[in-house]
Amino acid sequence: MNHSLYSADRMTHLKIVVVGLVAAIGIAGLSISAHLTAEANGVQTAHANAPVLKASKTMMLTDSEQQVIR
Repeated sequence: MNHSLYSADRMTHLKIVVVGLVAAIGIAGLSISAHLTAEANGVQTAHANAPVLKASKTMMLTDSEQQVIR
């Protein structure tokens, strides 16, 4: 048995590519199903609907009696 990829035959390379593709498809499918399950259970995701906050006038707050100069 040869443990080097440099001298491996075509079928060995094909098996490695197929195993990699199956693993990638499995991980992608698992993550998509987990994401859909989380939304179905009411878990908030990154694109949740939140109220929009608008910026108001600039305010300066201080805890001393001195005048703040800008």
